[in-house]
Amino acid sequence: MNAQRNFFLNRIQSVKYAAKGFWILITTENSIIAQVIIGIFMTIFGFIMHISATEWMFQTLSIGLILVAESLNTAIEKLADFIHPNYHKQIGRVKDISAGAAFFAAIFAVIIGLIIYVPKFI
Repeated sequence: MNAQRNFFLNRIQSVKYAAKGFWILITTENSIIAQVIIGIFMTIFGFIMHISATEWMFQTLSIGLILVAESLNTAIEKLADFIHPNYHKQIGRVKDISAGAAFFAAIFAVIIGLIIYVPKFI
């Protein structure tokens, strides 16, 4: 019984840490704040344009993918800066690759947005 209780207490503690990280991201990281604002704008735009349930699914997935990619990019950059605070070519490369992953997410989100919204205007 004690092991089961510890399991649940550990899960609750994990959720607290995750919520703390979420709060740090949405209150201090400009890239995340910008993406949240864009996500809110696109959600409002989705309601205005009366997009379908399938379109909502893809739009929501795209917004989530961008937020996850930007969050991981931020974590990698913070870790890289902590490990090697001064400029280092390899650390710069790691940070560029991490930013590239977030850029991939953004490119696909734009493509999905175009697939959803362009037909509504033509």
